Amino acid sequence: MKVTISRKAHFNAAHRLYRKDWSFEKNDSIFGKCNNPNFHGHNYELTVSVTGAINSDTGYVMDIKDLSDIILEEVEHKFDHKNLNLDVPEFENLNPTAENIVVVIWNKIRNRIKPEFDLEVVLYETPRNFVTYKGE
Repeated sequence: MKVTISRKAHFNAAHRLYRKDWSFEKNDSIFGKCNNPNFHGHNYELTVSVTGAINSDTGYVMDIKDLSDIILEEVEHKFDHKNLNLDVPEFENLNPTAENIVVVIWNKIRNRIKPEFDLEVVLYETPRNFVTYKGE
């Protein structure tokens, strides 16, 4: 019997969508106002879901407090009130699109979750724009 547990979190961060190897004009034509050289920000919402068998001793898939701590340590402390382009090493050479951000977050959390569990991360960049990553 498998069950999915989920935990919501949020962080606020700035970013700029652009590629260093493209001209300003090409970046502007592809990324529009998201290419603002002065950056722009989002109030990101995050849902992390872990699916696995219920432990017969505890009745948990995993302790939700442990999941909360992992999210706090791996995402909130590292991304909240940061400029993703300048302050987060994973984006030094990776364009911080929502798609790339969700994969980076998934990888950080995956390293802390037991391998027998499935992991899904949903990242809301705005209330209407969101991405989902479940691993490869």
